[in-house]
Amino acid sequence: MINDLALILVLAGVVTVIFKRFRQPLVLGYIVAGFLAGPHMPYMPTVTDVESVETWSQIGVIFIMFSLGLEFSFKKILKMGWGPILAAVCIMLCMISVGSTVGLMFGWSGMNRMFLGGMLAMSSTTIIYKAFDDLGLRKKKFANNVMSVLILEDILGILLMVVLSAMAVSREFEGVALAMSLIKLAFILSLWFIVGMFVIPIFFKRNSKFISSETLLVFSVGLCFLLVMLASKAGYSEAFGAFMMGSILAETVEAERIEKSILSVKDLFGAIFFVSVGMLVNPSVLVQYWLPILVLVASIVVGQAVFGTMSYILSGQDLRDGIQSGFSMAQIGEFAFIIAALGIKLGVMDEFLYPVVVAVSIITTFITPYMIKAADPAYNFIEKVMPGSFMSVLSNRNARGESAQLSALRRKHVVALNNSQVSIIVDQLSSLRNITVWKSLITQIVSQTIAYVILTIAAIGVSFASVLPVCRNVFTHWPGNIICGVLTLLFISPFLRPIVMRKNHSPEVLYLRSGGSPEMHRVKLINEVLLIFLKLARFSLAVWAVYYIFNFLSPYWWPWHVLASIVVVLVILRSRRVKYVSIRIERTFRHNLTRKERWAEKNDKTAYARRLRGRDLHIISLTIPERSKWGGKKLKELQFGRNDNIIIVAIVRGEYRINTPDGNSTIYPRDILEIVGDDASIEDFSARMESEVEVSSGKARDLHLIRMKMEDDDPLVGKRIGDSDIRKQRNCIVIGIEMSDGTLSISNADYVFCAGDIVWLVG
Repeated sequence: MINDLALILVLAGVVTVIFKRFRQPLVLGYIVAGFLAGPHMPYMPTVTDVESVETWSQIGVIFIMFSLGLEFSFKKILKMGWGPILAAVCIMLCMISVGSTVGLMFGWSGMNRMFLGGMLAMSSTTIIYKAFDDLGLRKKKFANNVMSVLILEDILGILLMVVLSAMAVSREFEGVALAMSLIKLAFILSLWFIVGMFVIPIFFKRNSKFISSETLLVFSVGLCFLLVMLASKAGYSEAFGAFMMGSILAETVEAERIEKSILSVKDLFGAIFFVSVGMLVNPSVLVQYWLPILVLVASIVVGQAVFGTMSYILSGQDLRDGIQSGFSMAQIGEFAFIIAALGIKLGVMDEFLYPVVVAVSIITTFITPYMIKAADPAYNFIEKVMPGSFMSVLSNRNARGESAQLSALRRKHVVALNNSQVSIIVDQLSSLRNITVWKSLITQIVSQTIAYVILTIAAIGVSFASVLPVCRNVFTHWPGNIICGVLTLLFISPFLRPIVMRKNHSPEVLYLRSGGSPEMHRVKLINEVLLIFLKLARFSLAVWAVYYIFNFLSPYWWPWHVLASIVVVLVILRSRRVKYVSIRIERTFRHNLTRKERWAEKNDKTAYARRLRGRDLHIISLTIPERSKWGGKKLKELQFGRNDNIIIVAIVRGEYRINTPDGNSTIYPRDILEIVGDDASIEDFSARMESEVEVSSGKARDLHLIRMKMEDDDPLVGKRIGDSDIRKQRNCIVIGIEMSDGTLSISNADYVFCAGDIVWLVG
């Protein structure tokens, strides 16, 4: 194993240096290194212990997904809105269909087609980010849209892996089985997130002074592998468990430290994973399947150009941004390899498909920069051939839609007022308000009820699986059942109470009971009936949970169990102690969930930059170059707003942050400026910033210390050092005069050069 690691790591290091010289992605370098070290390359030393390398590569997948989870935030996704979510879902569904169709054309099996569709649906975040960086497009507005969709694709890719795993195990495509798998997934995901967000931040907070960087690395990796183990026990992939733990830790204050500490470990094991991918490349397979490879490449390029563009337009982008975004995603990368490895591991995907996908990834990676550059010519061509009215709609539909809605609303109100139908307007507005309040109330109650039901079911399951056998062994069967039942009821009581009582006295409920206005008695009555029905439904849910415990542990007739369950729930609702514990649990969870934002605000850390609502405006971060001519100048001297049409909204200097700086704020080299502007102004400002730097002389980096003897005819003889202007005219400094005993007399401005002096100069 040591020999194999030495071989693949040295090869990976050498090959990636070569790839960096040619400005190619490191992932491709690792794949080439794997091919060179693999069994299909006879002219190079070959890896002997393939099983060990595969084990290490699986660990690499775990660390890659763990790091991806650390960069993910549920709250960040919610802030994105529906646009990126719609685009990501549409692109993935379309590309899965494209992959399945191509597989069907070549007569491949159903599972091969499903996994192929999943691989084609996942564009490469690493490759696209690198391409944007190389082409200088990372500050563009469409680039931000693409990166948002890529993050969502990674998240949906996790769900896709779970669905594919469930299909691989059952070998069926039945809707009921798939729905049950998704419900089970949602249950486990919610349980892990709720418990993790309650326990882990508390542990970090109470032990922060004892957790060094080393301890943090060990503990976070341990948590990662713990959830990997639990995911495997539950029948899901290890990658899913690693991602979930990363996403849980991403909501903690220590997320940034964990991400930095795990980076080197992730890079090492990730490199081994990509090298193992390259080891599976078989030239004979590529020759045999050259036609499917070319067809898949064409399918990705054309599919993303067409379906990707359409998806971005549907999500709210104009035609130019949609084309640029869609053309940018015409490749597959690291996530496709992970899905392929899953298919091979489950034994449901033919091995020939792995090298085929690797070859497709390599070709599409090289094509990516050219596809990005082709977006503008494609837009210009479409602009010429399409009718002007249609182009106008696509280019300005957001603004036009908003204006049309506002105009219609104004016309409606003007007509109503002109007809003196004020009472009708009041009734309509009250009804609309009533519906809005109901929607808000139902959303809150359903989300909270689901969370507490999940905790209740999990607590009952753990109790019956762990506590019940112990109680029966210690206290015999029926006494053990009684003790276990009492302990279980005590444990779930803080979860049962909020199922029934939460939001019963909220502002929404008070508004609905008032009917919205004194005149709307009929609405008030309907609201009251619906509120009673809602409370009875929640009460029945709590009774059902208690009934299940009684029915499982007690031998009595089921009606007695129903009656006892109702009594127990009423006692729980009346208990002040249970109420106190329940409120404390919920407050702790909410505190942990928002602790990262509050901590960032308190310490003035750099927050996640939000794009403005304007059609073209967005926020971008730029770093002042080290030799910038702007260093040490105030904002009012530089006049950025007047000269560059941008606004400086923040200056970040290390951990120090200046929000909304005024004209007296000074900027320095290496400062991070957060600016607001459109694509054109930001691009011009960035170009100006990079150009206005002090050009360093080559001589400044090539100083020499020399020893020189003054001759009789030297023009400096008889002059004072201060009058010689040797510093300005020759760019030299006199260090001193060497004495006869070899010591050096440090020079001063009044010293007069004499013939025979031995002078030490630097220049």
